[in-house]
Amino acid sequence: MMSRTALLIVSFGTTYPQTRQETIEATEKAFKKSFPDADFFRAFTSKIVISRIKKNEGIAIDTPKEALAKIIAAGYDTLLVQSLHLIPGIEYNQLLDQVDKVASQFKQVTVGKPLLTSFEDYQRVVAFLKDVVQPQSADEAVLFMGHGTAHSSFTAYACLDHMLMGSQHYMGAVESYPDIQFEIGRLKQDGVKKVILHPFMLVAGNHAHRDMASERPGSWQSQLEQAGFSVSAKLQGMGAYPTIQNMFIEHLKNAERK
Repeated sequence: MMSRTALLIVSFGTTYPQTRQETIEATEKAFKKSFPDADFFRAFTSKIVISRIKKNEGIAIDTPKEALAKIIAAGYDTLLVQSLHLIPGIEYNQLLDQVDKVASQFKQVTVGKPLLTSFEDYQRVVAFLKDVVQPQSADEAVLFMGHGTAHSSFTAYACLDHMLMGSQHYMGAVESYPDIQFEIGRLKQDGVKKVILHPFMLVAGNHAHRDMASERPGSWQSQLEQAGFSVSAKLQGMGAYPTIQNMFIEHLKNAERK
C-alpha cells in the first residue's frame, strides 16, 4: 500500500553535478533513512538552475509549486517539508507562502526550519565551523564565504563572524555584510598571512567556483592575494557534512512534535 506521507526537500539547487551529488543528494539520502515511511520528492527554488539542468543534463526538476501540485494529485494526506536553506531569508519565506496556500489539502503539514533559526543552532554551527577546517599555524586563518541577503536575516553572517572571533575563523558574505574588504581589514589587524577559503553555502556551486576561489579580478581569492595574503581553498558545500545534514533532520523531527 502506498505511503500516505510525502516528504518534500527544497533547496536553491546547483548546476554543478558533482557538488549536487555530494551535498543535496547526500542530504536527501540522510533524510530518506530518517523518514523511511515517507515518499520522497525534490524541488529547487532557482528557476535559472532548473532550466540550465534541463538544457545541459536533460533532467527535469520541479519548483516547490510543481512538486506540491504532484503531491496533492497523488492523494497524500500528510506533508513533511524541509528547507535546506541556511537562513530564514527570502527563499524560505516564499516556500512558506507556497505551503500555506495548499495546507488545507492535507490532514497534517509540517515544515522544518532552516539551518540557522535558534541560538542553539548558531552555537552548534559555530562549534562545527571551528572544527571543520583547522588553521595549521598562528598566522593562518579560515575565511568562510556566506551568500548574504537583502532580507532582514542578513544579520546571520555578522553574528557568526562575531561568534567566531578569536578562533582564527572568519565569516564574510558575498551579497551583504560583512563584505570581503571588511574581512581583509580584520585579517590584517590579526596578523594573518595565509587564508583558507571555504564556502558557507549548502553547495560549492557558482559562488564558490567564481566569486570565491578563481582567478577572476573581483573574486575573494584575487582580492586577498592583492592584499598580500597567500590563499588556498576547500571547495566543499555544507550539505556534504553529516553534522549539517543531521541538524536539518532534527529541525524536521522537532517541528513534527508541534
